Amino acid sequence: MNYFELFNLPVTLKVDKSQLAKKYFELQKQFHPDFFTQASEDEQADALEKSSMLNTALKTLKNKDETLKYILLQKNCMQEDEKYQLPPTFLMDVMELNEDLNKDTTQKIEAFESTLYVEVKDIVENYNNETVTPAQLASLKEYYYKKKYLQRILERIED
Repeated sequence: MNYFELFNLPVTLKVDKSQLAKKYFELQKQFHPDFFTQASEDEQADALEKSSMLNTALKTLKNKDETLKYILLQKNCMQEDEKYQLPPTFLMDVMELNEDLNKDTTQKIEAFESTLYVEVKDIVENYNNETVTPAQLASLKEYYYKKKYLQRILERIED
């Protein structure tokens, strides 16, 4: 069972956070381990497993980047800890940003990230798990890795 099935939500890159929270609390009431203290060991283990999965699923689906990564993993378009090759032109653009790290760099990176999003906005906004094409998934994957790369630079600036 995937995270969307667990919460009985449609597979989407734009998860409805209020619906997610509502479903989470409903399911936590049903599977929280504290409600199984008098149950058999198997039932307790099952409740603990489901509760743990709920927590992991909630954390994933609350975060747009983690949701994107999860869908790409589910679609077998990427592997965990994959070493993805970013295009040389992107790396050159980022190298220029890296050379001049200052307080304005954060704004430049955020603006750069916005231009990257424009390229996948239609796919993200209208994501359909049944009709998404391999080319669209490849675009989402590249966007994910580019954004992740930019986030690492932002983290360095903040340190």
